[in-house]
Order: sequence, then structure tokens, then C-alpha cells
Amino acid sequence: MSSDAPRVADLQCSVYRIPTDRPEADGTISWDSTTVLVVQAVAEDGRRGLGFSYCAAGAANVVADTLAACVRGQSVHSIGAIWTRMVAEVRNIGRQGVAANAISAVDIALWDLHARYLDLPLFRLLGPFRDAVPIYGSGGFTSYSDKELAEQLAGWVEQGIPMVKMKVGTHDAVHRVRVAREAIGDDAELFVDANGAYSVKQAMAHAERFAEQHVTYFEEPVSSDHLEQMAYVRDHVPMAVAAGEYGYDPWYFERMLRAGAVDILQADVTRCLGVTGWLQAASTAFASATRFSAHTSPSVHAHIGCAAPAIEHVEYFYDHVRIEQMIFDGAPRPRGGCLYPDPARPGLGLDFKDHDAANWRIA
Repeated sequence: MSSDAPRVADLQCSVYRIPTDRPEADGTISWDSTTVLVVQAVAEDGRRGLGFSYCAAGAANVVADTLAACVRGQSVHSIGAIWTRMVAEVRNIGRQGVAANAISAVDIALWDLHARYLDLPLFRLLGPFRDAVPIYGSGGFTSYSDKELAEQLAGWVEQGIPMVKMKVGTHDAVHRVRVAREAIGDDAELFVDANGAYSVKQAMAHAERFAEQHVTYFEEPVSSDHLEQMAYVRDHVPMAVAAGEYGYDPWYFERMLRAGAVDILQADVTRCLGVTGWLQAASTAFASATRFSAHTSPSVHAHIGCAAPAIEHVEYFYDHVRIEQMIFDGAPRPRGGCLYPDPARPGLGLDFKDHDAANWRIA
């Protein structure tokens, strides 16, 4: 790399806690807000790259105390070298979890900055296999009434989104799946997500009942901490089994695939060490002929999903869609059941509305 290449001067980070518009829950936990870490990679000439992660506020301390020193003074184009240094630097504080979230936000910001210097949208810089990604509407929280569930899922189908996902894992799951199927009609695909709430026997019994409503996708029927149980369920249910959202590094995904635990591997760019780590996961899935999907964070996945060698879909998650449209200009909106990254906007095509976001800033 040329010695006169532009260099990163600093990382600036802030944390926001944004309330949900109503109570939300899945099969295992409930929540009333979402915390967002926003990282800006600032070059010596003042240009900025934007990254973010949905994570604990403590990730900001990892950025400031550990990762900033890995980045300062480095070429804006040396992302792989910076990524390797960041991954090594968090060894003693624990890579998985908060540290991985922090690295992810920084890596996304660096890719955005790199693309902005080249005046290219990120998906074009990465070498796209496609110019759009299919999406599925995702929400259907267990805290919703039957009416709220039906209205949300049917609303996505009416917008031309042909696949929708709802949360299960509570005692009334079979009833709620029937409500969902009636609301969306026979032509839309219906997915369910238990967030690991079931035992093996419960998962298999529920899968049989869900199949009556033509459910085609069962996410985390049991905890992904137990890969042998996931593999057993996968072998004994009639729909595709998906998992991987809690993967924090490339080695996690390799272990999941080696165990035969999933039909569809998921990866989340804000958890799995950023754009760099996510593309590694996509290549791992492709090499093993396993279907691949992006978990939440649609504004970033719209770009990198175009650069995956193969992708099943991107999760158009209600919480993150709402937040990204609130705090970023340029967040993509669905068209014909797909997200199209804007070819006229460099980088991720996002501009941070820091003045608007200030209402929710906590750090």
C-alpha cells in the first residue's frame, strides 16, 4: 500500500437506546428497547465511514480502550490487516459477545469509508453476484395480540414480500401459527422462530403441528448451544431448520456445518466480526453447499448480500427496519419483495442523522 494512502485518524462512537413502539417478546425473553452502537471511522482529511451494531452499551468501551489503537494511522484501504489485528487484540478480554460486536461495528465503518474514497457503493466494490436481495418480513412477536400478529404479517404480504416470519415458543404457538396462516393466505411462505425455547421432543411435536399450516422454515427449534440436538431435530422434521445468528466468528459457523445442524446457515454482520467476517461465513456455507441467510440489520445486508456467492434471503426485521429509518438517511425500502442497494450513493449509502438520534443517546 502506498505510503501516501489516506489514513484513519480516529474512531468516534456513541450509543443510543431506542424504545420499541410496543412491548416485544419471543419464546425466551422480552424487551422494551434496542441499544445501538454507532461507530464513525474518521480519516485524516475528515471523511467518515459509518458502522453500527445492535449490542450492549459496553461495546463502546471496547472500541475506545482496545480497538482504536489498532486503527489509528492505518491506511483506509488496509481493512484485512486491521481486522486481523483487532481480532488478535481482544484475545484476553474474550472475542465472542461484546468484543465481536465492537469489532463488527468498526469493520463495517472501515468498509464504508474505503468505498467512499473510491466513490463506489459497497456492493459494487465487493464484486456483486446480484443487484438485489430477497427479503422476508420478520416480527410477529409473542407479545402481540392475534390482531396485531395478523395485521403485521398480512401487511408485509400486501407490500409484495412473499415470505414472513413470526416468533413461537409459548404455550399458544399452534394457535398463533393458525392465525398467521389465515392472515397471509395460502401463497405466502410462513417461517417460525423459537429462539431455542423448545426441548427436542417439544420441537418435534410442534414441527408436526406447524407443518399442517405449511410452515417451511423453523429457526432455532432448540438452542444452538447444543448442535447435536439441532442436528437430530433437523433430521426428523419436515421443514428447513435454520440457525447461526449467535455466531461471533468464522469458526462457529464451521462447527455448526460440520455438525450437520442446519439446512440454512444464518450470519449477522453486526455480530460475526463485520463485513469481513460475514463474507467468510458466506463462503463457508457456499463451499459446503448449505443455504445461507442474513440475520437482521437490513441496511448493511442489502449490500453485502449482493456480494455473497449465494444467498437465500435477508431478514427484514421490524425493530431494525424501524430504527434504521429513524436514525439513517438512505435506509433501503422494499421493492417487489427485494432490497436494492442504491448504486448512486457511495459506501453503504447511509447518512447518520445525529441530531435526530440525540434524543436517545446514552453514551
